[in-house]
Amino acid sequence: MKLPYGESNFKKIITQDFLYIDKTEYIAALEENGSYNILLRPRRFGKSLFISSLWYYYDISFKEEFAVLFGHLAVGKNPTPLHNSYQILAFDFSGIATGDVATVLRNFTGRVETCLLDFLERYDYGHEAAVEIRAKESPQEKVDCLFRLCREKKIYLLIDEYDHFANAVLGESLEMFTEIIGKGGVVRAFYETIKIAAGRGTVDRLFITGVTSITLDSMTSGFNIGKNLSFDKEFNQAMGFTRQETEALIRPLVDTCGLDAPEMMRILGNWYNGYLFSSRAVDKVFNPDMVLYFIDSFDREGCVWPEQMLDDNIASDYGKIMRLFGIGDRENNFQTLEELIVNGEIVGRHKGKLDLDMNKPFERNDFISLLLYMGFITLSGTVLSQYLYKVPNYVIQKLYYDYFRAEIEQRSRITVSSRAVENAVAELALHNNIKPLIEEIGRVLALFSNRDFMRMDEKHIKAVILTLLYQSEVYFIQSEPR
Repeated sequence: MKLPYGESNFKKIITQDFLYIDKTEYIAALEENGSYNILLRPRRFGKSLFISSLWYYYDISFKEEFAVLFGHLAVGKNPTPLHNSYQILAFDFSGIATGDVATVLRNFTGRVETCLLDFLERYDYGHEAAVEIRAKESPQEKVDCLFRLCREKKIYLLIDEYDHFANAVLGESLEMFTEIIGKGGVVRAFYETIKIAAGRGTVDRLFITGVTSITLDSMTSGFNIGKNLSFDKEFNQAMGFTRQETEALIRPLVDTCGLDAPEMMRILGNWYNGYLFSSRAVDKVFNPDMVLYFIDSFDREGCVWPEQMLDDNIASDYGKIMRLFGIGDRENNFQTLEELIVNGEIVGRHKGKLDLDMNKPFERNDFISLLLYMGFITLSGTVLSQYLYKVPNYVIQKLYYDYFRAEIEQRSRITVSSRAVENAVAELALHNNIKPLIEEIGRVLALFSNRDFMRMDEKHIKAVILTLLYQSEVYFIQSEPR
């Protein structure tokens, strides 16, 4: 079984016999849901592979390969009328270096030009067209030039990781984000040009992926043609693995090593499952990258589980986007996170739009919406007219505790020794001796200043203790139910 861990090119996966979980039924569903769609999901959730499947399905250049690429899949058995009928213009805005405004704009402009030139080369528009594109200075001028060059054609526009660099900018400076995205900003002007081309019919269809809606929502009328399907029940399982799909993936390990399948699914569920993207949906989905990491890291010869269940790539990616926790009132956000750590759940109501207006406060429900988009919480139920949200799994829980520990150390100017906590927990696990753990907790609490203790209540102390305990993976921490 060739695992597509880290692979996002649909054609490569299909033609080189990688394992592929068929999500092509959602291609037809998208086609029926209007022409301009947006589907946002947390980091490493299969977005790029889904976009790649759209590319090969709709690109006129791959019409002769349709049977090979899609014939055995759901959409290939019942193809839609529009398959292989477009020229594909694709943008990928991941990996754009940030810093100051000039750096962002230079790199954004360069990425736009690269994608436009790639389009011209793939469809043989000729050297003069490329020269004309290069001669334009701004991203909006470049893309408008291309739209004029192919005004007689029908374009399917794909934008992957649309907010990747914007989130990085936002994590550094709200003012810089507003300058780039807000009225008169270069990024906003770029999307306004796309909106105009859609109105003219040049951009016949559009699909955008990313993590949060902040960037699109902050452009207000600059780009208001897209339909956000992120919380739509029909697309709850469009990305990610269902329980049945995950069971099928681990079956070779179960059979080879004689493992207990239900117990294995229980453990994987605790670590990687738990995502529900619609209040009307029932079935949760697993993070696909996490599941593939586990299977790839599993020692098949020795039948040994991975040394660590958390993929370092996941930790790195989610660690970067955690900078968005500082948006708005950092103290109020911290209190919301503290409530999540202590209770394992919070009550609120997420918003459909996350418009960052510097004249409006960024409130608790705005922050809850941000956490939901990023995958740091998931829908769990309802409480009267509000929703109940919880931490989806152990991976996200661990990331929370790591973040909370760093915040505690920074705020209180103390250093917590993970090694000391791990040794104390090991003493408890091996010898049923809790005394070293009590002493270590007391030692850490003694490091706090009198000012820190003045604002400490039982909830805050509990959060500190839980954060310390989570530095060891000997035990799993289960929050008390409400």
